[in-house]
Amino acid sequence: MTTIGPRLETLTPKNVEDALAIRIRPDQEDAVEPVAHSLAEAYVWPGVAWPRLIVDDGRAVGFLMAFLDIDWKGDGTLVRSGLWRLNIAAEEQGRGYGRFAVESVAAELRRRGGSEMYVTWHPGPTGPENFYLGLGFEPNGETSGGQTVGVLKLH
Repeated sequence: MTTIGPRLETLTPKNVEDALAIRIRPDQEDAVEPVAHSLAEAYVWPGVAWPRLIVDDGRAVGFLMAFLDIDWKGDGTLVRSGLWRLNIAAEEQGRGYGRFAVESVAAELRRRGGSEMYVTWHPGPTGPENFYLGLGFEPNGETSGGQTVGVLKLH
């Protein structure tokens, strides 16, 4: 049976090579880490990192990684969840997979009882700021590692 539309898959030995093969546009490489970097972070942040392969019609079209209940300040005073990484294959961009990824993470956070979703982005002409603003994220005045912090209310 073929599933209509994109879906998320848990990373497994069967699909990890598909995930590692995802390449974004060269002009975006300074704005997002490669999938291999994300998988290394997922390995050292078990229970916090939520990596998923985005698949449509039997092909890997992207990768996302959410962060779940991370200690934002490192001192236990502020816990947040959100989208940590989003890599849409260069040839698949502009087809709604990024929106699908954000909506999928938002749905997972709602399922877990969350009321906000966070994301960070590199400012600049090749960065994803307009994409995130168009989905309803609002900068909250913070930066993290030189990136803008945005928040989406999950009503």
